[in-house]
Amino acid sequence: MTHPPYLHPDYASTVLRAPGREPVMPRLGPDSVELTAPVFGDAELGALDADLTRQAPGEPLGERIIVTGRVLDARGRPVPGALVEVWQANAAGRYAHARDDHPAPLDPNFTGAGRCLTDAAGRYRFASIKPGAYPWRNHHNAWRPAHIHFSVFGTAFTQRLVTQMYFPGDPLFAYDPIFQSIPDARSRELLIARFDLDTTEPEWALGYQWDIVLGDTPVEE
Repeated sequence: MTHPPYLHPDYASTVLRAPGREPVMPRLGPDSVELTAPVFGDAELGALDADLTRQAPGEPLGERIIVTGRVLDARGRPVPGALVEVWQANAAGRYAHARDDHPAPLDPNFTGAGRCLTDAAGRYRFASIKPGAYPWRNHHNAWRPAHIHFSVFGTAFTQRLVTQMYFPGDPLFAYDPIFQSIPDARSRELLIARFDLDTTEPEWALGYQWDIVLGDTPVEE
């Protein structure tokens, strides 16, 4: 996959955040204690953490979805026991967060956050609501395509990938500088989930498949 540059002027935040100089030393790998120390266990997870439609007394508004896939290492091997976290806007395009002042309605029955551990085959599964697009003030008339944020931990805090998953056919792709910061079209397509009828549950939720490849993220053998 082709990664985006640190500095992408169309994505305004990178102008302030991108490093201005080359690194003075090669990237250092994690220490052995960082790779082998215990991090997470099944006891840390709640019964409804992976079902964002059942975390409140009422039913959240919006189109119900199921998102599932595999977490794989750079060699295509499944990564079991990885902590996968998600956060997203609600169906109206608003986050349940104090800093989100977008005048779209909040949903009292939707937290927009979930987590799960991958199983022995490296598979994760979330039930949720399809997020809405939202304005983000990067440039004139700027709107983010519908997306879900993903965070994937390996066996330690140093083994973390943060990325975004998009939905097929979104008309905002061409106008989104975050999505377009990835120069290679094939790499951009890897961020788009695939609609899957077999994952879809009749009369309840549409299903999407999306695999996550950790690439060169260090994973203990």
